[in-house]
Amino acid sequence: MKVLILAIDRDDDFGYKAGVEAPIIGRDACIDAAMKLSLADPEDSDANVLYAAVKLYDELREKGEFDDVEVALITGHHDVGVKSDLELNKQLEEVLKSFPADGVIPVTDGAEDEQIFPIITSKLPIVSTRRVVVKQSESIETTYYIIYRYFKEILSDPEVAKVVLGLPGLILLLYGIARLISLKYPESINIVSSTVAGTILFLVGGYFFNKGFNIIRHIQDGFLRLKESISKGLVNFMATVTGLFVITAGAIYVYFNFAYLIRGSTLPGIPTDPILAFIAYLYFLNTMLNIGLAIIVLGKIMQAYMKRDYHIWYYITALILIPGMWVTIDLTTSYVINLTSPVLIEFYGKVLMAVADIVVAALAGMYLKERVRGWRKVEVGKSTSGT
Repeated sequence: MKVLILAIDRDDDFGYKAGVEAPIIGRDACIDAAMKLSLADPEDSDANVLYAAVKLYDELREKGEFDDVEVALITGHHDVGVKSDLELNKQLEEVLKSFPADGVIPVTDGAEDEQIFPIITSKLPIVSTRRVVVKQSESIETTYYIIYRYFKEILSDPEVAKVVLGLPGLILLLYGIARLISLKYPESINIVSSTVAGTILFLVGGYFFNKGFNIIRHIQDGFLRLKESISKGLVNFMATVTGLFVITAGAIYVYFNFAYLIRGSTLPGIPTDPILAFIAYLYFLNTMLNIGLAIIVLGKIMQAYMKRDYHIWYYITALILIPGMWVTIDLTTSYVINLTSPVLIEFYGKVLMAVADIVVAALAGMYLKERVRGWRKVEVGKSTSGT
């Protein structure tokens, strides 16, 4: 079994500080790279990682447990993230071309470098892992080093810096402004103090609320989806807005003129029963409701025609059915509120009209479905060719 001992430097301290060009393959080349980084920055733990990798290489060769052993160094990019991981993946492929290993032993100095383990396992199995921890002789030195590295990480990560430094800085700034104002206007100290406290709570609470529920991201995604839907279906969007506006305008008109419309009908007065009142409201709204729906469906037909959408056949069928729906609503609501009666010829004439409209819509739908069979079957988010 051929084993590769792999030292990992995800943030490319070797290249950024010591000018080392990775990947580095071989014991002597790795020692030379480690010495360059040690001279450039004696406090950097990545040099110790590479020394540890070379030490492990010597131990495994001495034991002779594997057929062949090699040591190598791969580095990422100073901008840690996708860019650095792509570079590490590229360098690992170069190393494996030179030394086609059967397994790998990664050597790292912490969890950050270990985040690329999935990249490694996608190419070859991990036999074992080795984490290097740099020892300090005095506890005070260790504490200083930890604090130093902690603040260094904070300052290098904008997101962390916003929380750890930005929010406390904002609080101190607002309280400082409040103190200066209270010195000039002592009588307003309570108002200023309450205003500042409320502002701080609002900002801090809003920040954490947004981070917890990702509100801004959802709003941005919503605007992007709206923009995309408008750009891809402008005619449909405009027709939908117009149709809803017509329905809304009709609903408002009927609501504010309900008593006037009742007086113009044969009803003796406004129904006292809520259900009958709603049915009477629907009776007067019927025309505007169906006009609005017709506008919406017509927009879908126009958009489908421009896109050669196979589903145009049932949009047209729905448009043909709208007069039948108007007749049905008019007939049922007028019957319930005693504006018509089954003994009248007009009643059966409307029933016949509704049935005839349904039959015509069904026949037209079957005919159109065959005529547009070769059009595209456009679905939400994708398009597939219809046959």
